[in-house]
Amino acid sequence: MISPAILLFTILAITIGMFLFAKWRHDMIAMAALLACCAFGLVSPSDAFVGFSHPAVVTVACVLVLSAALQQTGAVDVLAERILPAKASPSLSIIALIGLAALLSSFMNNVGALALLMPISLQMAKRLELPPGRILMPLAFATMLGGMTTLIGTPSNLVVSSFRTYDGHRGFSMFDFTAVGVSVAVVGVLFLAFIGWRLVPVRTQQNQTDYETGAYLTEALVPEDSKAIGTSLSEAEQSLENAQILGLIRNQLRFNAPDTSTTLRAGDVLLLEADPTTLATSLERLGLNFNEDRPPKENVEAEGDATDSKAKDQDIPAAPVVEFSKELHEFVVLPGSSLLGRSAADLQLRNRFRINLLAISRQNVRSRVRLRRTPLRTGDVLLVQGPSENVSNFAASMGCAPLISRPLRVPSRQKMWLSVAIMLLAIIGAASGYWSSALFFALGVLLLLICKIIPARSLYQHIDWSVIVLLGALIPVGFAMEHSGAAAIVADFLLQHVAHDNAILALVVVGVATLTLSDLMNNSATAAVMSPIAIGTAQQLGVNPDTFLMAIAMSASCAFLTPIAHQNNTLILGPGGFKFGDYWPLGLPLEILVMAVGLPIILLVWPL
Repeated sequence: MISPAILLFTILAITIGMFLFAKWRHDMIAMAALLACCAFGLVSPSDAFVGFSHPAVVTVACVLVLSAALQQTGAVDVLAERILPAKASPSLSIIALIGLAALLSSFMNNVGALALLMPISLQMAKRLELPPGRILMPLAFATMLGGMTTLIGTPSNLVVSSFRTYDGHRGFSMFDFTAVGVSVAVVGVLFLAFIGWRLVPVRTQQNQTDYETGAYLTEALVPEDSKAIGTSLSEAEQSLENAQILGLIRNQLRFNAPDTSTTLRAGDVLLLEADPTTLATSLERLGLNFNEDRPPKENVEAEGDATDSKAKDQDIPAAPVVEFSKELHEFVVLPGSSLLGRSAADLQLRNRFRINLLAISRQNVRSRVRLRRTPLRTGDVLLVQGPSENVSNFAASMGCAPLISRPLRVPSRQKMWLSVAIMLLAIIGAASGYWSSALFFALGVLLLLICKIIPARSLYQHIDWSVIVLLGALIPVGFAMEHSGAAAIVADFLLQHVAHDNAILALVVVGVATLTLSDLMNNSATAAVMSPIAIGTAQQLGVNPDTFLMAIAMSASCAFLTPIAHQNNTLILGPGGFKFGDYWPLGLPLEILVMAVGLPIILLVWPL
């Protein structure tokens, strides 16, 4: 009979492999791991969903709602307006910006803090004549550094705290992470501001005023009066500045890699890959129009030169006739957005919001799917046309962040100060220890509803349910590692063959292993996998488990090497014009610095 530990190792190996290579969402993979543990008797069916009632999960949900209140009432905008300098050197400007980001992310969602400051950072990059990536990457990393300073700063801290409850212990308190977290965050922010931003690969010219989002995928319609009628595809492509013709759609038939001698006719649609800075002028030069989001009667996606297909769009009601603004808006798709996995055809943007999706920019990916059929991903940059009010409603309800500076939003000063007061009340209450953190933050959410700061009907829209499912599913799996003996086996292997029973070396090994995993998969999942191993290692050495848990918390938050390591890394991929390998030149030195500073402080504050 196969031992429970072997079964659990097998499930974990498959789970981690799926995290790394599969196209499934993290929450789906976590739920599959939980169900597999139940199927093999590693988790009791009666305990399968206890993770969803765990205080850590409740706290994460409540903090997301409280963060949304600070965003919507304009509290963060006011803070940014008063703190950030209007004129200063690059280093001083960057330290002010990322210092504010670290402070905000200590008490609110990291993604929310980044989304709020991203338009300001792009404006700062233009003022300083710097590539936007040199502001965006330090900004994203600073939010992660700030998140490690408090219990609620990042979900991984809450996960680590949940494992401290073994043998009747209490979880970590609100500011137990602060001594280590603040020390690391201060050193990290100073490094980013004075040295680190110079290590970010340059993806634009120093004198370029626009940020690089990568090439847009768009569709251009040949109208009846177009200058392009009668010209060949090769002639048209020569007239299009910094653009490439990827395909031709004629009479609802699609031609990939069409013959360059093909002459254009009225009604043809060109699938283009174009530079965003010259896109509009290129279309105007040939008399082409954006192929607005009008649902065609049918959409044939024939592969090859001229292959028939019978695929058709679903019947969609005709859109109302709307006079559209000529103003264009650019947005980046946030993690947890309602747009993820959906296309313009699914969303019916013209009917619902009376706006047009004109183009999509996605780094390093060339899609041959029709624009209306392209599923959206985190970090995609959308070019949207429509009245400002309609566009704002679309961004707010669908989870997008603007890539331009926006006016200061203070819809109600009373609500703004109330939201700040409620957040402070929840933090102070959680720090007092009178109730658990989950109860105080739940009270904060209730007060938001009573004061009508957040409408009850939109309460659940502010919760990233993928994170909630991930945490709720993996907490029981983590506990199963302890009960099955799997954690003890891993700990014994590390001690005998790697650390050689040296407690400090074991601490370094556990920290580095966590750091490596967090660069490849979700940091909360990493914390859930590594926390039982940290506890088992400490118990076998007969030392303080809190020391090892703090190392897990710190290392899980330092995911700087890849765009998939953290949601904020993904979020800046498009706006910064980054490639997959652009993160390590800054991320690797920062991770080394964090470990070099953090581990000695952990040993000082949480001695073995």
